[in-house]
Amino acid sequence: MREDFKNGPAIEVRNLRKEYIMGTERVVALKNVNLTINRGEICCIFGTSGSGKSTLLNQLAALEKPTRGGVKIGGVLISAMNENQLATFRQRHLGFVFQAYNLLSELTAVENVALPLVFRGMSKESRELEAKKMLIKVGLKDRFHHFPGQMSGGQQQRVGIARAFIARPEVVFADEPTGNLDSKTTKEVMAMIKDFARKFNQTIVLVSHDPEMTEYADRVITLIDGEIVSDVCKNHIDKTGDNIKNE
Repeated sequence: MREDFKNGPAIEVRNLRKEYIMGTERVVALKNVNLTINRGEICCIFGTSGSGKSTLLNQLAALEKPTRGGVKIGGVLISAMNENQLATFRQRHLGFVFQAYNLLSELTAVENVALPLVFRGMSKESRELEAKKMLIKVGLKDRFHHFPGQMSGGQQQRVGIARAFIARPEVVFADEPTGNLDSKTTKEVMAMIKDFARKFNQTIVLVSHDPEMTEYADRVITLIDGEIVSDVCKNHIDKTGDNIKNE
């Protein structure tokens, strides 16, 4: 565990409120949310469109500032940080998997995956070696030098997963990670995310409107109109990570 990521829960949310001004109207997206997510949990934030789940994700990942209240990750009050502090904190502790993959089109699979390691001061040769190891783990041994446009959606999301986990972040946020994938690829992608989390004892915050996604979670938090209406612990956490390919 890195020095600035302290003991205790992975994420703590206290009295969180988020409002937006739209024209002359004040829209309340989150209403006094209180939440604790433990280390090693796979937590699904579930809700329909407009429920506030994406806003909550943005708050947890410090992509937006709260109107009121606070968010701590690893005991650090991230909602009080400035943009430079937040950028450094994200690079050190957080990973992201996106619905739209968010790969850089001008970079190869290896270069995309290696990108988070640039901020760790690693040499180009070391970064690319680690990236290749991760791509092998996600089944893309033959796609090292392919560009995103030369890969299927499922392959691009595998690259995204490898990129999210390569720096071993304490928390990974997955925003509708299978929204653009077919059912078979969805199962493969979610199995990878779950197995990496178990192997490296990482916390996953999964945001989805798809009820099937809740099956992969240890805990399901349901939002309606910006409020938590249900918080259900489903599974005992098994930290085996047996499905990850060994180096």
